[in-house]
Amino acid sequence: MSPRTGRPHSENPKHVRVETRMTTEDLEKLEYCCKATGKSRSEIVREGIHEVYARLHNLEEN
Repeated sequence: MSPRTGRPHSENPKHVRVETRMTTEDLEKLEYCCKATGKSRSEIVREGIHEVYARLHNLEEN
């Protein structure tokens, strides 16, 4: 039997899909961030979530 082919399994699979509505201006800002960093829309959104979470978490500690 031949070895399995395809992509390897991720250690942290992303199974949840989130959809959002935004203004044209917000989308333009998102696209700018993607082009400037070379990252995907999802990566930029996840980074934003992590930044806001960290800021809020730091406020709770103080």
